[in-house]
Amino acid sequence: MHRSVSNETGNKTSNERLEFLGDSILGAVCATLLHETFLEKSEGELAKIKSVVVSENVLSDIALSLQIDQVLLLGKGEELSGGRNKKAILADAMEALIGALYLDCGYKTAFDFVSRCIKPEIEKVTGTNYYKDYKSILQEYCQRQFRCYPEYILTKRSGPEHDRTFWMEVKIGDEIYGKGTGRNKKSAEQEAAKAAWEKLNGAGLLINN
Repeated sequence: MHRSVSNETGNKTSNERLEFLGDSILGAVCATLLHETFLEKSEGELAKIKSVVVSENVLSDIALSLQIDQVLLLGKGEELSGGRNKKAILADAMEALIGALYLDCGYKTAFDFVSRCIKPEIEKVTGTNYYKDYKSILQEYCQRQFRCYPEYILTKRSGPEHDRTFWMEVKIGDEIYGKGTGRNKKSAEQEAAKAAWEKLNGAGLLINN
């Protein structure tokens, strides 16, 4: 699906326009399902669920489950660098597939296909045992809205080797958006990312995809 081969062959055809279309269809279907399913949730709560369900991580996993990785058309360089397993390429290919399905078969067919794919993901996100990877959520949001990556800074650590506590801050641009602590750096970063995500949401900066 992903036509990075065009860079090497001179073929100007790419999937970027289909990706654009598929992203819009995906967003519309997800918003409709959430609106109809969770009557008690606010706009902000629905937006947070949607941002996870249509994220690169989720879309790439769906693409792998559909074996889209096996039919990607890649350039030699992308192939050699492991492009078939890159989340960004897989997610883009998934969006292009949705766009192509809409053009070929209409909105109802595209709606039914997307629904089958994302309903299980919505159930996961809204389930009581769902683990939210706030680092991934925050990174995708920052890439999309600020064109930058969050920066995690270790500010302090204490305790013996077997029982340490780490303090982390997450910086977006020049501003500290969240702080977190944990028994290891990863858990402290997750706490900081969660705090940053909640601050962005509280400030009304989060928007739907």
